Amino acid sequence: MVENGIGGANTRTGLVFEGKVDLATFLSRQSGYVVDDVGNVIYQNKLIELIFKKYQFYNFLKERNVDWRNIISKQLLPDDNIYVIVNNTFFTIECKFQQVAGSVDEKLQTCDFKKKTIPKILI
Repeated sequence: MVENGIGGANTRTGLVFEGKVDLATFLSRQSGYVVDDVGNVIYQNKLIELIFKKYQFYNFLKERNVDWRNIISKQLLPDDNIYVIVNNTFFTIECKFQQVAGSVDEKLQTCDFKKKTIPKILI
């Protein structure tokens, strides 16, 4: 890792961190859970959740004939989205690891916008 904020665009520690905190990987390691290649989460042989990474969220919307362009002009690309089928709940997860100030600020600045906008897209 490059320290003191130098060369951040050329480091890969954030990607390594995101790989360590991947929700699908975590769930697949839990007893009774299976996560397939497309993000279906199965617990005790029953589909209970759908996990979407970045652009996969827009495939989910397209399958349901939701035109997100009527709400926003640019795609939002959270690290993970989870649709919990059993209680009709949707979660958006952002992961960020950084030792010095920088692009983490962007995540903080856009989280409120995403929190307000994603529900509008889903309605």
